[in-house]
Amino acid sequence: MANTQAVAPGCLTGVRVLDLTSVIMGPYATQMLAEFGADVIKVEPPEGDIMRGMGPVREAGMGPVFLNLNRGKRSLCLDLKAESSTVVMQRAVAGADVFVTNVRHKALARLGLGWDALRQHNPRLIYLFLSGFSESGPHAGRPAYDDLIQAMVGLPDLVARATGGPPQYLPLNIADKTVGLFAAQTVLAALLQRARSGSGQYIELPMFETMANFVLADHLGAGSFEPPLGPA
Repeated sequence: MANTQAVAPGCLTGVRVLDLTSVIMGPYATQMLAEFGADVIKVEPPEGDIMRGMGPVREAGMGPVFLNLNRGKRSLCLDLKAESSTVVMQRAVAGADVFVTNVRHKALARLGLGWDALRQHNPRLIYLFLSGFSESGPHAGRPAYDDLIQAMVGLPDLVARATGGPPQYLPLNIADKTVGLFAAQTVLAALLQRARSGSGQYIELPMFETMANFVLADHLGAGSFEPPLGPA
């Protein structure tokens, strides 16, 4: 007997996301949005996301990490340095609800893809900028990778304290994926806010500060008080 039960649409059905991210953190966030039903369009240069070549492959450029982080998305190949791509991106932005990027600010400005430029084409746009470090902090503009952020927020030291052994990184991209979870959650909140206000907004989500908050929520300990009641 055939199953006639209707499948409910995802909560983000009808929402379009432009995904100008690469590596793990951004693609992980937008992959979750795709799982929620969003129409995610991944924008890649002609050479593709660098994660395409990571790991064993059956087909060139289709490595397992890339496949797992980008399933459920559509693809748009653009050389953003070419003048012809500017018009394409402006049209794409005009029809999008969310723009997610981890390209550096200076590069975005050169390409005409900064917040001030894009909101002229779509005032309802939610613009999520994923940075390594807060643009208002002392490390603004520095590149960030998972192992660097793990070290800066003390994860290897926590492993050493827990095991009695040497400091060690966690054997997965925990910072990338944790901040990716925060990014997806941030988009959901921003969409709710836009439904109430009618306006889009610019949001920065920094990797270091987000992970520091994540770790210190339970490891700041006695250092939470002023004066401290003891060590963290």
